[in-house]
Amino acid sequence: MKPIGTHNYFVYITTNYNRTVLYTGVTNDLSVRLLQHKHDSITSKSTFAGKYNCYNLVYYEHFDYIEDAIDREKEIKGWLRVKKERLIATSNPNWKFLNEGLEE
Repeated sequence: MKPIGTHNYFVYITTNYNRTVLYTGVTNDLSVRLLQHKHDSITSKSTFAGKYNCYNLVYYEHFDYIEDAIDREKEIKGWLRVKKERLIATSNPNWKFLNEGLEE
């Protein structure tokens, strides 16, 4: 069991280069997950994110508990696109791709 304060779970939203498609997911390693999405978009395109080239990070939230992250992911996935766009704009108004800013 991990010590308190060391749990890292993320709900994230990615998009394609033209920002026309949004993908919401949950992970415990954001950098690795983004690389997986990019790899799938280049190779097999076997997932939604891969098929639509959604590997550009535009939004994420951190959680200490996986249950909270999953609940939030489900909540966001149930929203209309316009509400997701407003959420992204709260912290990233220009929809800058945040991939490079992540710690490796």
